[in-house]
Amino acid sequence: MSELFSVTGKVALVTGGTQGIGRMIAQGFVEAGARVYLTARTKSDCEDVAQELSAGGGECVAIPADLSDEQECVRLAREIADRESGLHILVNNAGTAWTAPVEQFPASAWDSVLDLGLKAPLFLVRELAPLLRAAGTAEDPARIVNIGSADALRVPEMPTYSAAAAKAAIHHITRMLAHDFAPTVTANVIAPGSFPSRMMAGVLDAMGEEIAAVTPLQRIGRPDDIVGTAIYLCSRAGSYVTGSVLAVDGGLATARTGFVPGRFLTDAQ
Repeated sequence: MSELFSVTGKVALVTGGTQGIGRMIAQGFVEAGARVYLTARTKSDCEDVAQELSAGGGECVAIPADLSDEQECVRLAREIADRESGLHILVNNAGTAWTAPVEQFPASAWDSVLDLGLKAPLFLVRELAPLLRAAGTAEDPARIVNIGSADALRVPEMPTYSAAAAKAAIHHITRMLAHDFAPTVTANVIAPGSFPSRMMAGVLDAMGEEIAAVTPLQRIGRPDDIVGTAIYLCSRAGSYVTGSVLAVDGGLATARTGFVPGRFLTDAQ
């Protein structure tokens, strides 16, 4: 069983890996024996988190990049290629959000959210395709894991038009990638519900109990919930899974009732 869920010796890249779900996954992979490349916009954050995650004897390498810029996606891929002959795992997690009524939704917010949350994952797959194909085989494929959202499976309570649209598009693009990259690379989506992060901090502080109450499993997500799903998809246990959207949301997407919160405005990564 330990070999079935092993990612020991695999090389992984986790974007948006300094906080929230990205950091949870990066830490889980490091602790499970993978060599993890971690990227986010802020150099000091990347280096601090990589040092912290490596302190226990694992290996985490910081490569800062602003993935909202296509050329930064190209540069990041080249830096990985300079260091590695193959990439076993790509986790596209970096994203941002904006909340506003449709009558007040600015074009700049639409563009910034889609640049990072929709374009960047596709550009990274494009640039890293040779490394993914080099690492994968039909028996043990390389893995693309795109972080979607439960809000792309339901109508969210808050007017997060650009973020929900980007995540819904990522869900479908992942199905296309699963078809095009088979049989040596799989592509799947993890669609989280509410998890603690810098982006979600204000919402959870204001209405965390209310969100938990309308979630069938009656709680907010924990690191083990997301790490366990990522390990499953990227280990031999998940080698026959591709083109799937796994909701890790405590059943939120199935809930019959919701709530109407106040308006929140955020542009935090």
